[in-house]
This record gives sequence, structure tokens and C-alpha cells, in this order.
Amino acid sequence: MEVIIFETPEKVFDETAARIINLIQKKRNAVLGLATGRTMEGVYQRLVAAYQAGKVDFSGVTTFNLDEYLGLDPADPRSFRAYMERHLFSRVNLNPERTFIPRSRPEDVAAECRRYEALIKEKGGIDLQLLGIGRDGHIGFNEPSSSLAARTRIKTLTDETLLDNFGTLEAPRFAITLGIGTILEAREIILLAFGEKKAEAIAWMVEGPVSASCPASALQLHPVVRVIIDEAAASRLQRKDYYLWVWRHKKQAEELSFTLASPQPEDKPEDP
Repeated sequence: MEVIIFETPEKVFDETAARIINLIQKKRNAVLGLATGRTMEGVYQRLVAAYQAGKVDFSGVTTFNLDEYLGLDPADPRSFRAYMERHLFSRVNLNPERTFIPRSRPEDVAAECRRYEALIKEKGGIDLQLLGIGRDGHIGFNEPSSSLAARTRIKTLTDETLLDNFGTLEAPRFAITLGIGTILEAREIILLAFGEKKAEAIAWMVEGPVSASCPASALQLHPVVRVIIDEAAASRLQRKDYYLWVWRHKKQAEELSFTLASPQPEDKPEDP
């Protein structure tokens, strides 16, 4: 797990967007796992700006969203489909037929969950999964006590999550979410967070034991996870100075790795 700490949320958004753009430039048919919420808005703003500047082409990209509230009409402004349309889908050249979100009003919820899992596999799996984190350590709608091996399924949302997301308990109580087991199958994961309210969850996720009490801690088991956060969200990390030191020296380490991996000229034979 790589922990990258910046002074401000703006730099967190810059770094995250740059990594997404770099992936798409290398793989034009990349499959992105997307998330919603205030944490993601700065990233999507930068992706839109890059598209408008001609720096990135989304026409071959496929997207899968983490979750969706059950019962909401897709046009309801509270739905994640409406959120994605506002912040990204309608503002770049994504093919609407390649933007997937769990159906909010399926006839059979269990069948919808199986369909969504199968669709991810059909598209080749997720190349890069974006994640936020809740104050209680949830990712997607995998609340504390969720199985760390769970697949896509229906979840009951806690009061804390509803208040964080809606500011009221008069809100959808159920949602479909990718399970932690599904999330861990992504080839790369970026979790971003900012603000002191996320500091405790970040510390538990990065430095605590792997436990269903903090679902995000399961990311410790994934080989390619980057945690991109601001100083406030990093404030409770015991090894913060070490993470900063590693990041400052990363370029030097990468150059060394490249040198060691580069083919060496064969030894010149001695003259007879």
C-alpha cells in the first residue's frame, strides 16, 4: 500500500486525475471503477477540463459504478446515475452504452447483483477502481461488519451514512453495492480522502489490523493500492513522516529500479 500525502485537497485531486488520464492514454479501452460523493467531484472536474483541452479521449472507456440506491428513479437528482451525469458522463465523450451502474429498480435484486458481477467479468475486469472512505471505514456501501469476501449485493445503510450523504434519515435505506471481494479484483485501486473527519478511518485502514470492523482495511491485502490524501486526513497516521519520506524519494527509487532492470552490455572479451 502506497500512501501519498499532499498539503491540500486540490493536489489530491490533481494527482488522482493525472493517474486516470495516464491510464487512458496508455490503454484507450480502459475499464474504470467509479465512485460518487463530494470527495470525487474535484477529480471529475479535472477529467472534464482535460477532455475539453484535448488531453484525453474517453470514447473507448468503459465505466462501472460502485453502487446505487434502491428505489430511486435514475432521474432523481439523489441517484448516483444522476450524479454521474451531472459531474462526468454528460460532459465528456463517454459512450453511454459503456457506462454501467446497478439498476435502482430491478424486478429481482439478487438477479441484478449477479448480472452486474457477470458484466464486469465480460468487460475484462476493472483496471482502476476509485474509492472514497466513510468516517466508519466503509468503502462502497460495505458498512462495518461486512464480509471481506462479499460480492455485489443489497446492503442496509446506517444512520451515519445516510446523514453523511443526505443530511437526513428521510432517505433510501437500501442500496446495491460491489462487495469487498469484488473490489479487490480490480487491477489497481486508488482511495482518496481529505479532511480531519476522515483521519481516524485512514489511520485504521492503513496501520490497523485487517478487520471487518473497518472494511477499508481489506485493501491492505491488495498488491497495488494507492492512498492519496491531504495533510488533515493523514493527521493520525503514526508513520506519516515515513510515508512522506518514501514519496519524496520515489523518483530516485524508480530510476534505480530502471537501471538495475536495464540490460547490461556484455563483457568485452580479453584480447588474446
